[in-house]
Amino acid sequence: MTRSLLHEMELQRLYLSGHTVDTLYFGGGTPSLLPVDQLESLMAKAKELFGIHPDGEITLEANPDDLTPETLHKLKEAGINRLSIGVQSFDDGVLRWMNRGHTSSQIFTSYQAARAIGFSAISIDLIYGIPNQADGYWANTVRQAIELEPEHISAYHLTIEDRTAFGSWKKRGKLVEATDEQAAREFEHLMDQLEKAGYEHYEISNFARAGRYGLHNSNYWKGEHYLGIGPSAHSFNGVSRQFNVANNHLYIKAIGRHEVPAEKEILTRENQVNEYLFTGLRTRWGCSVQKLKETWGYDLLAVPYTQQLLEQKFLVLEDDRLVLTRLGKFQADKIAADLFV
Repeated sequence: MTRSLLHEMELQRLYLSGHTVDTLYFGGGTPSLLPVDQLESLMAKAKELFGIHPDGEITLEANPDDLTPETLHKLKEAGINRLSIGVQSFDDGVLRWMNRGHTSSQIFTSYQAARAIGFSAISIDLIYGIPNQADGYWANTVRQAIELEPEHISAYHLTIEDRTAFGSWKKRGKLVEATDEQAAREFEHLMDQLEKAGYEHYEISNFARAGRYGLHNSNYWKGEHYLGIGPSAHSFNGVSRQFNVANNHLYIKAIGRHEVPAEKEILTRENQVNEYLFTGLRTRWGCSVQKLKETWGYDLLAVPYTQQLLEQKFLVLEDDRLVLTRLGKFQADKIAADLFV
């Protein structure tokens, strides 16, 4: 597979059209299981072809049980300078229910080892909206996350996909999803506690210490161009989207024929406006009224629904930018969709 990834980089070398690359993100699946020498070869090829900035952010997604001291040393020496650790929960019962391979003790052990080895940029992922939990479960989860003092925290609502074990349980009545009210309470508690602890809420699902925002995350939500390599990877260059085939066998076979195994979607004016609204409104930077008007001829302030949102305190106008208020963050996706052209 690594050989195919390297070959795809060659095939895609012109995709970003000379744009400066300042982040490299190893995610999707479990990249921490990849031998370090293969990670090094991928990083070397990326730097050769795309000129990644010497001080660029190079992130690796990892499960706590994969981060042994030996592995962490190798990752640090290889050039990984940021870790995104899939904590999800600090409760062993919940971790077993979610079929995670790690325990709560492994979370603390791997985190402390990463700090001892010198990783100064660590993000942890949490999941909220988990059904059938005792009172105080989420408050305890947030408290333990804060006590770790990571630079960055991401929190996502549990989603039940049809073709998963959870989806099967739901169909058979073995799983009842958390209510919207529970999810809203947990999200509000998360915002309250992280704000008190000094974290800035820079995107609906992402919180960080001042100056420690995830650069990769920020670029994505700001609509910057990016290239995804590998099965299921997505790419975006401002005018089109590209979606790689998900099947590993078909991916490798296509690369062997020197073909990029991807479908391309040329973005219409409407696509570009809606993309900008959807991503921009999720962030603390919001959407530029001037950019919408000058680039796409869309006067957002002339839309009656926009004025309604301003009056109801779901949106606020900060200079040129429309930004969601705390109240608006609870309905971010709906508000963006309702403003689509």
